[in-house]
Amino acid sequence: MDVPAELRYSTDHEWARHEGATVTIGITDYAQDALGDVVYVEVPTVGQQVSVGGALGEVESTKSVSEIYAPVSGTVVQVNEALADHPEVINASPYGDGWLCVIELAEPSGYDTLLDAAAYEALIAG
Repeated sequence: MDVPAELRYSTDHEWARHEGATVTIGITDYAQDALGDVVYVEVPTVGQQVSVGGALGEVESTKSVSEIYAPVSGTVVQVNEALADHPEVINASPYGDGWLCVIELAEPSGYDTLLDAAAYEALIAG
């Protein structure tokens, strides 16, 4: 499984990339592999307020439907509109073009509570 060292991770298998006052969110390589072929993605709406652990969206695959949970609290400022027509991008590029949304952090320290790559690797190995 690919676990980029520069990202942070939630125990619900979302990744987060900190960029100034915002955090880009997606699902991990581990999560997309477990889901199988992604056929539908529901992303949040711009302006939506999200809280850590709250529902952020949904991913539907040929195997199941899974909730996506917010790894940080804040306001959604951008969504990946391309996923509506091409949800399979999550399988092909979970850390690149398969990103889900960008959240403006309500509390900058919220990012620091997420798992680093080593801790996430230990989680998925266990």
